[in-house]
Amino acid sequence: MLVAMYEDPQGKTTPGLWGCIACAWAVAFAALHFFWALGGSWGLSVSAGPLAEERPGWFVAVGLWGVGLLCLVGGVLGWLLARPRPRDRAGRMVRALGWCACAVLLVRGISVEVLLLTDTAGQNIDVSPEQWLWTLLLWNPWFLAGGLVFGLAAWRSGRAGARIAAPPDGASGRAKKVSKIVL
Repeated sequence: MLVAMYEDPQGKTTPGLWGCIACAWAVAFAALHFFWALGGSWGLSVSAGPLAEERPGWFVAVGLWGVGLLCLVGGVLGWLLARPRPRDRAGRMVRALGWCACAVLLVRGISVEVLLLTDTAGQNIDVSPEQWLWTLLLWNPWFLAGGLVFGLAAWRSGRAGARIAAPPDGASGRAKKVSKIVL
């Protein structure tokens, strides 16, 4: 993974590590959905139940391809959060979208975890023991991790933006790339 280091107009170096991690999280999730959309089955049957075996057209189009594309949009958002931004309208919008992604992912992870652990739905839903286990131990923590990294990326983006809030007269305010680190 490449972690970009940027030098802001005041000469400080700002790592965009959390934004890069959020980008990688989203792209990995997109890749998994595209794998499933192309016919792969590893992990899908225990997460989607009968839909994975039947694969109706709407499920493949919306639940696999659509979610995969949405995850790629999340990857772009993570990449944008990794870049230093001035405190202008675009910077505020990117940070707000980062916080929205954080909230949606955390609410999804926490709510499904609580629903499964408290057995609120009871016998009204058809969840196999395998689905229950995979959801509790893999998928919900995956959503929680995504929510946390998008939240940290949005938070760090806001802090980095404070350092480049007002570019000097005549300066464009654009950050200059100074190096790359390969992890």
